[in-house]
Amino acid sequence: MRTSAQNAELALLLEVAGTPKPGNVDRHRDLDDLRFEHFLAGAVGARDGLELAADGAAVGPAFERAVSGMAAQQGGNTQFGSLLLLVPLVRAAREELSQPVVESVVRETTVGDAASFYRAFEHVDVAVDDPPEDMAALDVRRGTDAIPALEERGLTLLEIMDRSVPGDDVAREWVRGFERSFAAAERLADADGPVADRTAAVFLSLLAERPDTLVATRHDEDTARDVTDRAAALLEDDALETDRDAVESFADDLVARGINPGTTADVTAAGLFVALEHGAIAP
Repeated sequence: MRTSAQNAELALLLEVAGTPKPGNVDRHRDLDDLRFEHFLAGAVGARDGLELAADGAAVGPAFERAVSGMAAQQGGNTQFGSLLLLVPLVRAAREELSQPVVESVVRETTVGDAASFYRAFEHVDVAVDDPPEDMAALDVRRGTDAIPALEERGLTLLEIMDRSVPGDDVAREWVRGFERSFAAAERLADADGPVADRTAAVFLSLLAERPDTLVATRHDEDTARDVTDRAAALLEDDALETDRDAVESFADDLVARGINPGTTADVTAAGLFVALEHGAIAP
């Protein structure tokens, strides 16, 4: 029987193995500077931090360790957002992997957890929006240099996440009880076929229902909306069945244009973990 840390690592591996996932690295597609092998190495490297969370460590230090290990490959940021979702979920699984329990886990985060989160930005480059003027001192891209301002304001990690909504849908999961992560798990359980195929189908369904915030950050909101509209058009009668060739073409087009719906992949990875922990899928 796998441990929660092992299931989290497996979720990262299954997420990148699913294909086609339009715009993202998968087992059939690399990006110019980010390859399938980088994601495999990132998942393995994150294991120590995931085990810390499974052993009951605080969310912030466990996340920082996971990111540090993830970054020990040549591609840079592969799974920062996924780990930000997985670490509190793994921590919650010590008691019960449910939305109320994971909400309790994130409510209990501290200023120290927030400081660890900021230190994690020292390991990789993460695409984020410019903060409002009154939050400039707390720009996460400042990393460790922002910690004194963080401590002066006494902000917990959950409060930092709350200030990142609506521009960041990983932060939104923290604030909204990981609702899309648990919904993704249900879709994975209800889908048919190999887990890698279910993963690709659920990724597309998530992309079709909400514009990806990483696409909005790197490009603009109109581009993110267009990607979501195109994904929705590929779904047949709101089901997970699609025209495989059309999805493949969509995936190739997004890769060629450098459009990467990475936040949707993060939620998919979180959904995979929940489904694995609940025994709803069995690779």
